[in-house]
Amino acid sequence: MTNQDLILNIAVNLGRLGRWSHEGKTSRINQFFTDTQSYLDQLKQLNPRFRPTYDRFSKDYSYLKSTSPNSKNWSDTAFTWASILTHRAKLA
Repeated sequence: MTNQDLILNIAVNLGRLGRWSHEGKTSRINQFFTDTQSYLDQLKQLNPRFRPTYDRFSKDYSYLKSTSPNSKNWSDTAFTWASILTHRAKLA
């Protein structure tokens, strides 16, 4: 898979995570964190134009992983990054 494909897969997973958090259906969240981490581990040399986005994403992704997915802020963060990564994937 290309970096663009991986970033788009991550974005889709973040959309799912945000939706499940918003709906209070948290049972599959850990599974999708595992899948998302697999995609992150497969990323190769990132384009320098995408690096600032990735660095900001990494910080917020750590926040998502370390906090309970039961707040509006949590789901908003996941939705926001799903959108950002979808639009910037071609830069990866």
